Amino acid sequence: MTRKADLIARSLLFNALFYLNLTGHMIVALPTLMLPAPALRAFIRSYARTSLWLLRTICGTSVEWRGIEKIPDGACIVACKHQSAWETFALYEVLDDPAYVLKRELMWLPLFGWYMWKAGLIPIDRSAGLAALSRMTARAKSELARGRQIVIFPEGTRRAPGAAPDYKPGIAYLYGKTGAACVPVALNSGVFWPRRSLIRYPGTIVVEVLDPIPPGLDRDVFFPRLQSTIEEATARLVAEARRAGGGPD
Repeated sequence: MTRKADLIARSLLFNALFYLNLTGHMIVALPTLMLPAPALRAFIRSYARTSLWLLRTICGTSVEWRGIEKIPDGACIVACKHQSAWETFALYEVLDDPAYVLKRELMWLPLFGWYMWKAGLIPIDRSAGLAALSRMTARAKSELARGRQIVIFPEGTRRAPGAAPDYKPGIAYLYGKTGAACVPVALNSGVFWPRRSLIRYPGTIVVEVLDPIPPGLDRDVFFPRLQSTIEEATARLVAEARRAGGGPD
């Protein structure tokens, strides 16, 4: 079998088992819909860890966490680079009680959406403008008051490695209104788990937690600082992955 054929075969096997793992966890976790949230959180964390194990075992794609000691105890905003579907579940490996900000339409999915409601994730209607930001922020304040970490992807959608950044104003609005510290997170997941592709490439996904940005900065200071911090670190991690031979030939 050629290297390309082996890569495709391993990727297809992983994808099949990945969704089987998701489906199995959702079925077994049905009773948690009537239990306190920590019960469901245990299943979500199990799903994340078993998915990472499958990815490592089948595709040879491991993960290296850098700087996780910089994540403060308790409530904060986690502003994460978004290159892949990978980070939508993998952060459960290192965050105590994350509340993701996600597009509202995902909450309407049968069964899957029920779990997201139960997990206290935060939907946002991207078409509703300032009203959507106000509702998102009100929910975020409530979750922060419970000591949770609000996970937001500042660009709103996945961006391929090397693509020009497109940061949305929502992150600055959330930071300014909540008064919470913001933890920037850079990564290179898109090199190994490309968006809109079934191929999973071997190598090491690196996630790097950067120095937290303290609360109280002016928007004109915070916004460019956040973007430059994440983008510079992400470019370094992507270059590191490319030098190691990660991604397509």
